[in-house]
Amino acid sequence: MPTPSPDSFAALARSSPWRWSTLRFTVRWPGDPWTNGAVRAWLRRPDSLRVESLDGALLRAERTPPPTVGILGLGGGTTRQARWASQAVRPPLRPDGLVAERPSDPLLTYDDPMHDSYHWVAMLDPAELADGVDRRDRSWAPALRTGTVTAVEHAGRAAWEAVVVPEDTYEPRCGCCPLLRTRAVDLLEFEGRPEALLEAYPDAFRVRLDVQTGVCVLTQEIGGLRPGKGHDLRIEAVDEPMDDALFTQRRRT
Repeated sequence: MPTPSPDSFAALARSSPWRWSTLRFTVRWPGDPWTNGAVRAWLRRPDSLRVESLDGALLRAERTPPPTVGILGLGGGTTRQARWASQAVRPPLRPDGLVAERPSDPLLTYDDPMHDSYHWVAMLDPAELADGVDRRDRSWAPALRTGTVTAVEHAGRAAWEAVVVPEDTYEPRCGCCPLLRTRAVDLLEFEGRPEALLEAYPDAFRVRLDVQTGVCVLTQEIGGLRPGKGHDLRIEAVDEPMDDALFTQRRRT
């Protein structure tokens, strides 16, 4: 079992693709008026997703093909189909079993099947909480200033909790739907649209990572316009068998 610390918190955040194969969970978004309510989901890596409302209404059941990547060379351009990172060779692990550095192969895709927005993808693979980018020279830099990391329980499961402050290097998977909303990201995402900026931004965020899976199971804004706004993901099962029929457009029996 890894020991909680700011360094291992970051390593856990980048390890999700190699720590689970299937996940059943519920998730809700407290304080967010733009979401459509709590849901239950079944996800089978690399490509299968089913989402229902909590009363069992089917919202999505599908398998997602890997993306196509364009490659430019001296002789022109070509396309290649990306490979799922979760199905590729696992990167070297630290002694505590966590990932020190993720492969940067452009033909690897880290995105799990998406529901509604990239916030969904980032919850399941929260690497944006580990590795940021110095925008002056595009070099790697830590994404967060992380306080004390504490072992806690979340929905009966072992988790790590920290209060974090995003650095200017924080680079979310998608600027319009980050795990942690910041003024620095909004200035880039909404350039020329000052009306899209908030009057006040959170001072910090409470974040929890599930220890077994690396999934981001909780975010809560501290300060700002809506203290407590974020998400609450509750894992019900990990690595349980999931049949192909689950990912077809019909109700479960």
